[in-house]
Amino acid sequence: MNLKYGIDSRPPFGQLMLYSLQWFVLAIAVVVTSLFIAVGSPAERVLYAQKVFALMGIATIVQALWGHRMPIVVGPASVLLVGIITTLAAQGDAVNTNKIYTAVLIGGVVIALLSIGRVLEHLQRIFTPRIVIVILMLIAVTLSPTIKNLIFPAGAEARHAFGLWFTIIGVPLMALAASKLQGVLKSIVVPVALLIGCIVYYAIYGGFGEVFSQYTSSDGPLLLPQLEFDGSIILAFLLCYVALLINDIGSTQSLGAMLGTTDTDKRCRRGVGITGLFNILAGGIGIIGPVNYSMSPGVIASSSCASRYALLPAGAGLIVCAFVPSLIAVMSAIPNTVIGVILLYLMGTQLAAALHMVVSTNSAQTFEQGLIIGLPVMTALLFGVIPMQVIPSVLRPLIGNGFVMGVITVILLEHVIFAKRK
Repeated sequence: MNLKYGIDSRPPFGQLMLYSLQWFVLAIAVVVTSLFIAVGSPAERVLYAQKVFALMGIATIVQALWGHRMPIVVGPASVLLVGIITTLAAQGDAVNTNKIYTAVLIGGVVIALLSIGRVLEHLQRIFTPRIVIVILMLIAVTLSPTIKNLIFPAGAEARHAFGLWFTIIGVPLMALAASKLQGVLKSIVVPVALLIGCIVYYAIYGGFGEVFSQYTSSDGPLLLPQLEFDGSIILAFLLCYVALLINDIGSTQSLGAMLGTTDTDKRCRRGVGITGLFNILAGGIGIIGPVNYSMSPGVIASSSCASRYALLPAGAGLIVCAFVPSLIAVMSAIPNTVIGVILLYLMGTQLAAALHMVVSTNSAQTFEQGLIIGLPVMTALLFGVIPMQVIPSVLRPLIGNGFVMGVITVILLEHVIFAKRK
């Protein structure tokens, strides 16, 4: 690939800041679309956002300098969104976030340990292309109920018409813009959609001043008050971390292949180790954990700049945002409806990546191979909407988690049921 700047190149300061700007905009977009999971008072949600911005900024810098040392944006793991959302839904009124973030911390410990030695090489044999494809699909489809509830929130029926028309008009326009724009402009599709959606929403309904005034200060514990262990929640999250691990490895290896690095395996181990350490820290402070994002190659291809040093100002910018509560307040004031439509578009791109992988790897050439892909997705959809009262309370975080049940199903189909017939 013809690049203007390689991985270890140091562009002139002016150019470096311009290249960094696109990484910063992208990082802001991926962080903001995860903040809706914060629970508590407005002040507690602001503190949650501050911690997320700070952690993602520090993780970005550490990865670029000492981890995989590659230009890869770091953001909240979407697969952990699935784990957090489904666990909160299973808990019902008895929400206990201590159990959730204890599970995040333990998942980080496991990921960090797997980066030691040659364990990753052995694990990669389990995750065939079909399993990876299914996991990519599961991340998208299991977020569907959440996306629906964001676009059409209960108790706000008078504003459902906005959600309907913003979806009908906004999603095709985002797809059109992504297909027509070139270079750095491609990376601003989501931020621009967020901005336009907010402007239209508050122009119609008003109330931005009242919303903003609620978020101008932050409050709450900096660290997780106490560790609380729940076996079923921990198991559910460990399966989520399987997907996180695959995503992390895939992001590093795909970029390494694109840039022609000769030490990709070494970079991968370091990157996974750092991801594990920052997930431990995330669990300790009670926030969603980070992962390396697979969209980075597109940014590099459009800009012709692969310098890892372009990530440093972007990471520093995220840290600065963490110390400006009023700026966080503006971001926290993004309507759930707008976030839902943005997530719909992003999960559509996730499904597109999975379908592209089906074709590129020839993973569905027979009926049985197609069943290995299709049945886990349908299983996940069923268990995502199954009435919780029919599931024993101790098993709800596991059986009530459509993503987890989908992962279990695809592993059984791939390696047990159809192992000899493929």
